[in-house]
Amino acid sequence: MPISKFKATCLAALERVRRTGRPLRVTRFGKPVADVVPPAPQPEKEGWLGALRGSVRIEGDVTGPSTLLVDWEALR
Repeated sequence: MPISKFKATCLAALERVRRTGRPLRVTRFGKPVADVVPPAPQPEKEGWLGALRGSVRIEGDVTGPSTLLVDWEALR
């Protein structure tokens, strides 16, 4: 595609490359200037729910206080 035509129809040309997956060569005076290629497929993102499953081990009482109440200075 000549560069003048690419400038005039840039968005449509980019959309055509995305939709068809075929690369597009842009030329100036018949010599290649650039190749427009479709993007590589992106890997699917894993969901955040359950992402840390198996990475934490709970030991002891997690709902009780971490120290004895008599040790708290605020309660003295």
